Amino acid sequence: MTAIDLELRPLRESDRAEWARLWTGYLAFYETELAKGIYDGTFARLMSRDAWEPSALVLAGAGDGEGPQPLAGLVHFLYHAHCWKPSPVCYLQDLYVDPEARGQGLGRRLIEGVYAAADAAGASGTYWMTQHFNSQARQLYDRIGVETPFIKYQRP
Repeated sequence: MTAIDLELRPLRESDRAEWARLWTGYLAFYETELAKGIYDGTFARLMSRDAWEPSALVLAGAGDGEGPQPLAGLVHFLYHAHCWKPSPVCYLQDLYVDPEARGQGLGRRLIEGVYAAADAAGASGTYWMTQHFNSQARQLYDRIGVETPFIKYQRP
């Protein structure tokens, strides 16, 4: 698949197996495994189209006209209220491009798709996090985003 052959679109029910393949790759990069129930629940939430549940965009190939289309990338994002802003903000939670499709600007296309969705939803901003060692992705993020000085903490 080349970048020109790919359609940026919302995730569909028929994408379930391809979505799981990509999300498994994403989680493996972060040395994480999740139970099947989490996959099932997350996919159901992504399909709900509820404004307060996560959403997903994918880069899909044409396929063979039968069955599911092959996916080259995915992005999950959600909206939440913000005490400092009058409208919700968009959090880009997961971004992954199939290793065989990298180097074609697909990560940028996915992020720009989230920017467009956030603008259409009236979000007052879009943000995301990555781990410090994700140097390849950070090269892109440095071009299309602004690194902030915040450090993340979580409950032990």
